[in-house]
Parts: sequence; C-alpha cells; structure tokens
Amino acid sequence: MSVKAISERTGKELLYKYICTTAVVRNRFSCVTVTTDTNWDCITVDHPWLLTERLVVKPDQLIKRRGKLGLVAVDLKLESVQEWLKSHLMTEITVGNAKGVLKKFLIEPFVPHIQEEEFYVCIYASREGSHVLFHHEGGVEIGDVDNKAQRLTLGIDEKLMEEIVTQQLLVHVPDDKKEVLASFIVGLFNLYEDLYFTYLEINPLVVTKDGVYVLDMAAKIDSAAEYICKPKWGDVEFPPPFGREAYPEEAYIADLDSKSGASLKLTVLNPSGRIWTMVAGGGASVVYSDTICDLGGVDELANYGEYSGSPSEQQMYDYAKTILLLMTREKHSDGKVLIIGGSIANFTNVAATFKGIVRAIKDYQEPLKEHEVTIFVRRGGPNYQEGLRVMGEVGKTTGIPIHVFGTETHMTAIVGMALGHRPIPNQPPVAAHTASFLLNSSASAATPPITRNTSLSEHNTCSVTDAITPTTGAPPVVSTHCHSWSGKVMLNAAVKAKPTTLFSRQTKVIVCGIQTQAVQGMLDFDYVCSRDEPSVVAMVYPYTGDHKQKFYWGHKEILLSVYKNMADAMKKHPDVDVLINFASLRSAFDSTMETLQYPQIRTIAIIAEGIPEALTRKLIKTADEKGVTIIGPATVGGIKPGCFKIGNTGGMLDNILASKLYRPGSVAYVSSSGGMSNELNNIISHTTDGVYEGVAIGGDRFPGSTFMDHVLRYQDTPGIKMIVVLGEIGGTEEYNICQGITDGLITKPIVCWCIGTCATLLSSEVQFGHAGACATQVLETAVAKNQALREAGAFVPNSFDELGDVIKFVYDDLVTNGIIVPEQEVPPPTVPMDYSWARELGLIRKPASFMTSICDERGQEVIYAGMPITEVFKEEMGVGGVLGLLWFQRRLPRYACQFIEMCLMVTADHGPAVSGAHNTIVCARAGKDLVSSLTSGLLTIGDRFGGALDAAAKQFSKAFDSGLLPMEFVNKMKKDGVLIMGIGHRVKSINNPDMRVQILKDFVKQHFPSTQLLDYALEVEKITTSKKPNLILNIDGFIGVAFVDLLRTCGGFTRDEADEFVDIGTLNGIFVLGRSIGFIGHYLDQKRLKQGLYRHPWDDISYVLPEHMST
Repeated sequence: MSVKAISERTGKELLYKYICTTAVVRNRFSCVTVTTDTNWDCITVDHPWLLTERLVVKPDQLIKRRGKLGLVAVDLKLESVQEWLKSHLMTEITVGNAKGVLKKFLIEPFVPHIQEEEFYVCIYASREGSHVLFHHEGGVEIGDVDNKAQRLTLGIDEKLMEEIVTQQLLVHVPDDKKEVLASFIVGLFNLYEDLYFTYLEINPLVVTKDGVYVLDMAAKIDSAAEYICKPKWGDVEFPPPFGREAYPEEAYIADLDSKSGASLKLTVLNPSGRIWTMVAGGGASVVYSDTICDLGGVDELANYGEYSGSPSEQQMYDYAKTILLLMTREKHSDGKVLIIGGSIANFTNVAATFKGIVRAIKDYQEPLKEHEVTIFVRRGGPNYQEGLRVMGEVGKTTGIPIHVFGTETHMTAIVGMALGHRPIPNQPPVAAHTASFLLNSSASAATPPITRNTSLSEHNTCSVTDAITPTTGAPPVVSTHCHSWSGKVMLNAAVKAKPTTLFSRQTKVIVCGIQTQAVQGMLDFDYVCSRDEPSVVAMVYPYTGDHKQKFYWGHKEILLSVYKNMADAMKKHPDVDVLINFASLRSAFDSTMETLQYPQIRTIAIIAEGIPEALTRKLIKTADEKGVTIIGPATVGGIKPGCFKIGNTGGMLDNILASKLYRPGSVAYVSSSGGMSNELNNIISHTTDGVYEGVAIGGDRFPGSTFMDHVLRYQDTPGIKMIVVLGEIGGTEEYNICQGITDGLITKPIVCWCIGTCATLLSSEVQFGHAGACATQVLETAVAKNQALREAGAFVPNSFDELGDVIKFVYDDLVTNGIIVPEQEVPPPTVPMDYSWARELGLIRKPASFMTSICDERGQEVIYAGMPITEVFKEEMGVGGVLGLLWFQRRLPRYACQFIEMCLMVTADHGPAVSGAHNTIVCARAGKDLVSSLTSGLLTIGDRFGGALDAAAKQFSKAFDSGLLPMEFVNKMKKDGVLIMGIGHRVKSINNPDMRVQILKDFVKQHFPSTQLLDYALEVEKITTSKKPNLILNIDGFIGVAFVDLLRTCGGFTRDEADEFVDIGTLNGIFVLGRSIGFIGHYLDQKRLKQGLYRHPWDDISYVLPEHMST
C-alpha cells in the first residue's frame, strides 16, 4: 500500500515547513483541528488568532468537493464557528456511495479576496515523469480541470525552471502575479519531489498583494519512502477514506506489518457482516472479494485483508486472533462464515503459517461455536497437505465445522460453498503428496534424459487469424456500461530496443543476495528441465568476503561462487545476461542502478516490495535507455518452462511437475500478482497443453515492465499461440492492450481479466493488497477495463470463476483449427528431495546430534525449562529464578532464588590481589579483549582458588551421611593427611569474622526449612578454630554446605537428584558465575584507566639460580 492520502492539515504543515520560494507564503501554521474532545479554552490560549481573526471551518476527512456539499463555512467569528460546529460535528452525511460521520474539522483564518485572485495548481506522478497542471481560474466552479488547465510534463530527474513555468503555464495570468506564482510553483514542485509526494493539489491558491495563501489542499505521499523521509515527515497519520471508520484493530495489524518482513493487511468494511476473510496473497485476496460480491455477498462482506511473504507462526496467530476477535463481537441470525483462502504459494510453508491460525482457532473455539461460525479453507503450495490435515484435525477436535480443500478445487469454489451457491463435497479429492513427485526412483546420479524442450506447437507454421470469435459455448458478454478509452499506445523514442526472448536454455544468471532456498529451487528446476548446466553461476553479497557456497545439482554437490563486489562477479562471468536482485527495499535501488552499468545484463528481476515510486521510475528510465528489461519490483519473477525460472517462481517441485512447468506449452501469460501467477500455472495446465512463458510484473503502480511490453514479446514469439493477461484495478495499462488489438499489433487470441470488480460495489474506497491496486477514476476500475477489453476483441470472462473455461474454449478452438497440435505427454524426470523437506514431511528420521532439556528458542519467544520468557518476567523471577530453570529445570521457592542471588553477590569479587583477578588484569593490560581476559581469570579457579564449593559440599555431606561426629571427621581428615575444604582463611578469623558468611548465615537460618549440614559444619568450625583462629568456615565452605541443605530440604528434589547436582559440579558454577562479574569489572576498570602493559618488578622476584649458572 504505497500511495496514501494525508489530511489537509498534515499536507499544509509539510508545505509550510519545507517549501523554499521567494514568494511570501501567508498564514503559515495557522490551522487548528477540532474534534469532540477539543478544549476551546486551551486552543484559544495556544492559538490567540482564533479570537481576533475572521475564520473558515471545514471537515478534514478526505472529502472531495466540500464547497459544493455545503461543508465549508467562511468569514465567521469564533462564536459563529462554534455554533456552526454544533450542527455539523458528529453529523452523518452521504458523499457519493459513502456514508460517514463528520468527526474532525479544520479552522483557519479567512482570507478576503476576489475571484480573479484564485488559481488552481496540481502536481501528480505518472510512469513517464511528473505533470504540473495550472489554471488561472481556481475555486469551487473550476469544472473539468483536465481539459481546461495548462499542462507541463517533466521527465524523470528533469528540473522545473521559473522561465518554463511562466512561458507554458502562466499564459493567462496577469503580469504582476507571474513572478510570484512562478517562484511558488517551482518551490512546490521541489517540495513535491523532496518529500516524495505522489499527488499535490491546491484549489484555490490565492495570490494577493500581500502574498500567497494556500486555501484548500489535497495530497498523497508515497508511504514506502518513510525510511528516507521520516526525519521530515515525522509521525504521519494516514486517515481512512470517508465513510470507513478507523478501527484500533486495523492500527494493530498495521503496526505488526511495519515490524515484519512479511505483509499483513486488514480493512474492516462492515463489522456486523457475516462473511469474513483471511486470505493469503495480495492478488488472491482481491479475487476472493470479487467472488463474494459477484455472488451477492457485498452487503455482508465484513473485511478485506491479506497476508503474504511467509509470516511467522506468532505473526499469523496475532493476525488470525484479531480477525476472530472482530467476527465474534456481534452475533448474526444466519451464523457466520470465515473463508481462509489463497492461491498456490510460491515459497511460503503453508503448514507453518497454518499453525498460527490453528492456535487462534483453538483459543477462540467457544466464541466461534457460540456465533455459529463455519470455516472454509482452500490452499496450495509448499507442504500444503500437512497444513490442510492440521486444519481438518482442529475442526474435529473443537467441533467447529471446517471444510478443507487443496489445489484439486478451484481457488474460489469455497466462496460458492460458503454462500450456499454450490454443494459442499462430502469427500474432497485427495491431492498427491508432495513426496510422490520428488522422490527419485532411480539410483543414477546422471543428468536425466532430455524431455520435450520445445512447445507442442513450435513447429506449426499456421498463423492465427485476427478474427477468432467465440462460437457456441462462449461466455456471455457483460453489458456493464463504462466510459470509453480513447488513448493510444505510447512508444517512447528514448527507449532502446529490447530483446523479444528474455530467457533460453543457455541463460546464465547472477543472484544478488544470499537466497539459498531460491537458488536451490532454480537449480532443481534446471535439472528437471534437462538443462546441460545450472543457470545460476554466482551470487553477490557485499557483507562477506569472496567464498564458495554448496548446492545440489541433482544428486551431485556443486560449489557456486559468492562475490563481495558486483564488478568482480561480472568480470569473472561475462556470459551472464540476467540478474535476480533479492536485496531489501532499502538497497535494491542502489544495487540495481549499479547492475545497469554493465552492458552484458539484459534482464533484471527485482523481488523487493516497498521501493519508493520515485526511485522505481528512475530505474525504469535508466533501463529503457540501456535496453534492459526489468521485471518487478514487488514480484516473485517469472518462468519459462523447460528453460529458466526466476527465484521462487512456480513454487516447489511438486507444483512445478503438477503444472507441467518442466516443458513448454503454447500459452503465455502476464500477471501483476506473483501468487496469482502460480494459480494461472495451475489453471492453464489443466485447460491447455501448458505454459510457454509466464511473467509476474509486480503489483506496484509503475512496474519495471508493463503488460504491453510482454504481450508484444509474446506476439512476436512463434511458439506462443495464445496469451492470457491477469490485470487488476488501478492504472490504465490494460487500455494499451485494447489499442494494440484495435491497431492490429496484437493478432493472437488474448484472454484478459482484471481483478478488483468488487471495488465499484463497495461504499468506500479500499486500497487492496498491491500498491497499484486502487482506482482514482472510473477508467481505472476493473469493471471499466474488462468492458473495454471485451469491446476491443479480447476474450473476457464474466468472473474469475469462468477464467479457466474461457481459456479452455480458446485453446480448444485453436486445436480445432489446427493451430495447436497436441503431442503425447512425456513423463517428467525426477529430482531427489532435500533432506530438510523430507524431515518436514515426516518421510525420514535421524538421531539428533545434540539433546537439550532446558531451553527452546525455535518459537516466537524463547522458553526456559518449559516457561516462556514473557512469563519469567511476568512472575518477576529474577536471576535466581532463571538460574533455577536453566540449571535445575525447576521453579525454585522464592527464598531459594534469593539465596542464589545473594551467593552471586558475595562471590562477585574479592579484590585485585587474588589470582583470578590478577590474571584478568594482566591480560587486559596486555591489550587482550574481554573474553580472553575473562577466560584467563576463570582458568585459575580450582581447588586452591574458588573451587572449594563442590569439594566442601562432598566432604561434609559424606561425613554427615556416614554418621561421623564432628570431632571424628576432623581427626579422620588429619589422619588421612587431607585438608578439610571450605575451612580456613588467609585474613579472616574467629576474631575477625567474614561478614559475607554472617549475612548468608542469618538469611539461611531465617528461611531454610532445615540446616542440618550447616549445623554440622559449624560444629566442625568450633573444633578447628580452637586450634587456630583463622580455621573458620569460609565463604566457599558455607555456600557449599548451605546449598546441600537447600537441595535436600526445599521440596523440589529427591535425595538422589540433590546428590547428583553436587556430583556434576553445580556448586562451583555459583562461584564461576559470581566471580565472572568481578573479573569483567576489573577488565573494564583497567581499560577505563588506560593502564599499560604490566611488567612485574624485579625487586618482587627472588632469583634463585644454580651456582654453576651464576659464576
């Protein structure tokens, strides 16, 4: 959804802030927004001019022709404005087909002027450049401005000069106003370009002796340019079209969309409606809405929305639960239906996305049953069989009626079922499993034998007559009235000739970006098409050095080069003439412009969605000058069966083989939608001899190549006998096809359908999934374009449901006339299945190399021992609680968590003199990094330093469990010549106690259920300190024995589990973790103090050498 309208106030604030002109722009920032929440006392303080000026008040809700509708009040004092608002604020009105409530008004100073001081100016974008319209008579009664206004067209990157404005636009303007107007229009045009406006209209623009006044303004900006313009735009609000409320759920989904690499869209049309949709794909979502409206469901259609781009399970859960929440707020007497539909996915793992939907259905199962919701599902694509199985299972377990269908069912057939227009099959046909297409029955690793690699009709030289007309059985003609198109096919003289054939069996390509799945899919397609060698020869990825990447060519492993620089890749591979650009929307422009500098490249596919239109138009201009064909942006690419495919086009091999894309047919298609192109593959393969070539040009307003570009290529390709075009609402490119048919440029039979027919039936404007899928005038509606295509001589069905029937009708007619001669089908070769997909499909199993039982990071959030991280924070478990989960796999009592944290605190540091800290400091001063310095300190931990926790716990536990009296234990250790670990301190003594031990002792005595081992150790301390006062129970010994008491008595462990944790070194982990805090502190301290290399002083070293060495 690239182009979005902004409020008048937002547009004016941008203009006032950033316009650069010598003209004096008056009333800058003198505008106030008024709603039901407005505090008049506050706004009059903030805007004192409200009390002194005469005022204008009008709604600011994207309403056109407000003056003619009587919605503008002028020349009023503030009291009169307030009275006027009382009768208008929160009033429901009807504008065209839209009915809405007036909620937001704009108050501005009234500008006294005469009619001769009113002008009209408008700037808008087209594929070729920008257009400036000007008329010397502005205002409410301007009329048909397109025919009346002076017009100036500027090419891409062409600057507007004041002289040109004066000569071509201001011919009817009084001389005393020309200079001011010329400067203002140039400044306005520069503002329009700098801030990525796509439409900017001022009517009237008033010019008096005092300066320029912008009275009424309408504007749209390219929301895709936010990453460029955010510093100047700020937080722009995009209001909904008048007649449609802005729902918080829409804002929630928009926020999800902005934070995701996938696409998530939601528009609430009728919250009380009974028909709800959850559709995958920008094009498919429009087709489903069309079908619902065609079958009489327009008044019950509750929402429009789509998801695409392989959203995660959590994102799908959030999206699905939002729709389920909306649809279960109000009951409907006839119950409700939810249509979960989609075309055949190219790369989205259907089962993975369905997991999120299934979770949402389970969570909302009771409201869904209470509202009598029936769910209809149709989907295809990678792993769709598993997705459908899971969806069917949730219906059985929850008791919700869920009907599931796969690619064996027409995409929109479930709409007829949901609305009662067709029966629901008791047992839908079972589609073949993915694995049945991919497993190789032969052990041979050789390249498979060449199958059919030319079209079934390639060698037939019969020409198609221009007068193939429908006979019996042809679909009836729709008689919908619309405006006629009178344009001509525009041929740009600056466009360098482009090749008719973009791809062949020898095509070589460089892929920009690391896209291993897409590249492997291309190599598998090459293999199944019996190509002699892979089409992908290299990849370019600027964030790593040159290296090799491993892929499969059939059974064989091969290496492809990855280059850091584009120049190196081009130099090493001069036979490459195609580049597939997977770069992100932020870098796709720069990388494509770089690619266009290499003459060897003839075709570029740009996959990224969301490139600003202004940048795309620069790409188009440069590509036209160099004779390069651009496919995209916002596309999945294209496919030429038997030769080459772009990226993920055509989906996985099961769909490639099912749709017979491994060999060419006789039908070529061009579509704006990538997802729908895969559906076309399916339809064409079932109704004809298959696809010869197919291209998805992308859903942007200005795609790199147009429908006509490809239709003319198909016209000039002998192997192509018929053409299919799937257009959509928005733009006028389809009219060029009409003109091409009329002028005789297109003589092959062409089947066309434009999706988006539902738009004319909806009460308010809807921006559909693709950026270009929105009509701004009648000519751009799908209904008008379908009618024009039909009148020009194209074969146009009555609905998308009939598209396959019309394609079959035309194909059968060509076969009957001998233009296409069907040949016997050749069984396709097979390709081994990837290991990852074999596991995904449950076909194989393999022992895991690692096992873990404490953490799982695979979902939307990390899980610690079964507890989601959000719950960890919600329960305020702290570091001690997390340590309990990850170390002990248990949720420990609060006092236990506190004790662990206290242990970490008291063991964190013991000064710079101890060996661990000393080593850390020396290492840090030697210039080593943090990890190296920390490791140096940690390596000193052992029995002599810090490692006594485990040993103390073991010794005291063994003595206590053996029944030895404290005195017997001390005597035995002395007799065996073994030191008692945890006893003794170099500094502290019975007379100078260690406060760390005292703090922990007080806590343990107060909170632990039992301290048997600690009491035993304290009795041992009495014996040892009677001999020498510093033989106290030190901090290591205290923590060791107290931890044993904790493990044995907290109720969370068996005796065997408690002993095992001691045996495996858990207690020493406390010291290691705690002391790491101090070591890091010493490292940072040395770096902060900028201490140099440490050298130990000679006078602190006793040099003891053998005498014979010193003489």
